[in-house]
Amino acid sequence: MKAIVIREFGSPDVLKLEEVPTPQPGPGEVLIEVKAVSVNRTLDLVVRKGRYAVTPPLPHILGVDPVGVIAEVGPGVENRRVGQRVTTSLRISPPDAPPQLLGVHVWGGYAQYVKVPADKTHLIPDTLGFTEACVIARHAPTAFHLLRDRASLKAGEWVLVMGAAGGLGSSGVQAAKVLNAKVIAAAGADERVNAAIQLGADAGINYREQDLVSEVMRITGGKGVDIVFENVGDPEMFPKAFASLGKFGRLITAGSHGGGGVHLDISRLYLNQLTIIGAVGETPKDIAFALGAAAEGKIKALVDRVLPLKDAALAHELVEKRSGLGKIVLDPTL
Repeated sequence: MKAIVIREFGSPDVLKLEEVPTPQPGPGEVLIEVKAVSVNRTLDLVVRKGRYAVTPPLPHILGVDPVGVIAEVGPGVENRRVGQRVTTSLRISPPDAPPQLLGVHVWGGYAQYVKVPADKTHLIPDTLGFTEACVIARHAPTAFHLLRDRASLKAGEWVLVMGAAGGLGSSGVQAAKVLNAKVIAAAGADERVNAAIQLGADAGINYREQDLVSEVMRITGGKGVDIVFENVGDPEMFPKAFASLGKFGRLITAGSHGGGGVHLDISRLYLNQLTIIGAVGETPKDIAFALGAAAEGKIKALVDRVLPLKDAALAHELVEKRSGLGKIVLDPTL
């Protein structure tokens, strides 16, 4: 099969299109013909640079969220069959085992084929395309899990979504609306704010041009928001997002690509009885719910462009420049 292989860590130039042996599914595994795989800032770009917490052995194939068609099933697989359209879970290890991530610990989906445990696949609704399914499955289940299960979002509450046009941010905007919240979309450019409003946000703030805290207070009638969906970790914007919380508010985060080292106002924390929640992951129910919501038109995939597999280096360059709006997806069939 053709795959994008890295044999050394470094710039996008280390991403090379090569011929490598097609994986063979073992017991409990399926082989997927990949139709789409997205490019992710941390789990692709940072891993490529050799700067992620886990350094994969080389040679390595990136790609944490491939979707496609089952081409072969391994011994003992009974719940999947050839021809089914499926997404894959990022975490492919059993619940009681050390974390093992697709595209990080093992070869991923920047390839024509990828093998994964059958129980880590999820059926794609017939009305949903591969590109859309890839983008939805990557972030929307996490957004629902964080907001509904971890931050205990209630109908009618105000949610401030930071980085609202990013992969997880745009999913957070839509998940909050599906859960009947009122949403303020915050981003660093007008076009990104407008994109989030098109996805359903009730109000928007360009935090590079407007004062985030005063705008939040104006929009909420001086009360502040109930939840901040942060996921950026920018040292300049995190304190302002935190200051936008009203009494008993919750800030939840599953990301830190903006740096991660931030100032925390401890006085505000205890005087307003605030909560900070760090969380990751999702459940199979979250994945099914998100894909179903997308199939019903309740949430949409924000896609910047789709490129052929051979253009993986270009895709990494574009993501690194933050020049696009929405996810960049690789399609090995192009």
